[in-house]
Amino acid sequence: MRATHRVRAGVLEVAYHQAGPADGPPVVLMHGFPYDIHAYAEVAPLLAAQGCRVVVPYMRGYGTTRFLDAATPRSGEQAAFGADLLALLDALAIPRAVLAGYDWGGRACCVVAALWPGRCAGLVSYNSYNIQNIARAMEPDLPESEHRLWYQYYFHSQRGRVGLERDRRAIARLLWRLWSPSWPFDDATFERSAAAFDNPDFVEVVIHSYRHRFGLVPGDPAYADIEARLAAQPPIGVPCITFDGSDDGVREPADVQQHADRFAGPRSHRIVPGAGHNLPQEKPLLFADAVMELVANNTP
Repeated sequence: MRATHRVRAGVLEVAYHQAGPADGPPVVLMHGFPYDIHAYAEVAPLLAAQGCRVVVPYMRGYGTTRFLDAATPRSGEQAAFGADLLALLDALAIPRAVLAGYDWGGRACCVVAALWPGRCAGLVSYNSYNIQNIARAMEPDLPESEHRLWYQYYFHSQRGRVGLERDRRAIARLLWRLWSPSWPFDDATFERSAAAFDNPDFVEVVIHSYRHRFGLVPGDPAYADIEARLAAQPPIGVPCITFDGSDDGVREPADVQQHADRFAGPRSHRIVPGAGHNLPQEKPLLFADAVMELVANNTP
């Protein structure tokens, strides 16, 4: 799987993989941290074989995606992720697409679905409603939940920043193991994705992301209006399929009621036995089937 296409979209030149017919129903697949487009190495061809136009971009700070201007803040805030996805849809002249993702990429999809629902034909979101409530970020959680976020607190410190700069691969590999304890990935699978972390902006974007979500650093003023809208925790009204994995090392699986007030449209919530945090790579057929459910519901 290679990112053989590039397009200027907003503040980025986005590198992306594309598969399937150009006139097929569009699907955009968004990866998370610390992963890359290879999370969809098996999902993308399954969707393309069923006639979808599949777009899988490297997010800001990953792979061969680059900022157009050296002066642009290397923000990792949720508003930036959503704005990047919206700009990509515009650049590719995609008026409306099924959006699917997890972790950072799932957050980008949720932001677009909530704020620009006309651009989202359907949403597949791992960990359900993935828009951060930054105003409440300093409220402590239960200890068994807090310990899972050690890496976020680590990145709040200069020690964590230096640690990420020195050995981003070792940190990412550890997170893969902790977050997906039942996924037996091999060295080749990890290294295929780890090359994406060599992006020159990776560390800046990661550190800003994990500091901004706790209100520790300011955001990019260019996204202040979007962040203000997200602060209201806007509901998502498009058709949704949401997932949690029973073995997710980041978040405990949630029942359908946990985020019910954040979904104003039809939603199916599913807990996947034996799945960790990287659902599309661990359970590609299941993930592809969910996307196709939404595509089918939007096909005349």
